[in-house]
Amino acid sequence: MQLKQGKMEIKIIQETKNPLFNRKEVAFEIKSDFAPNKADIEKIISEKFSAKPEAFKIKKISSNFGSKNFKVIANIYSSRKEKEGVEFKSKKEKEAEKKEIEGEIAKEKTKKKQPAEEPENKEQEK
Repeated sequence: MQLKQGKMEIKIIQETKNPLFNRKEVAFEIKSDFAPNKADIEKIISEKFSAKPEAFKIKKISSNFGSKNFKVIANIYSSRKEKEGVEFKSKKEKEAEKKEIEGEIAKEKTKKKQPAEEPENKEQEK
């Protein structure tokens, strides 16, 4: 994944440590010629704050119409486990997780069926 061509200036507006939830709450502003998508912002947060993508939650990306300034609010946790203990999962995240689990189950079923079918084919050949 690559960032789009263009210059991006990042200015940290607020950085607060929240010991109750064991997280860092960050607000920053991005000045850019193009609208950054969620993947671009995830990459910026990973590089700027040395955090893994699964250990932070982007709360909000906002801008005024026609403006080249974008405000981002994010919560950065020390681990994925702490994030999952505090943050609610959105409907999209729940559905993606459900599809992933269903895909794994389907793969396991096909693996179980294949060895069972092979001996039957051998008996038919005899």
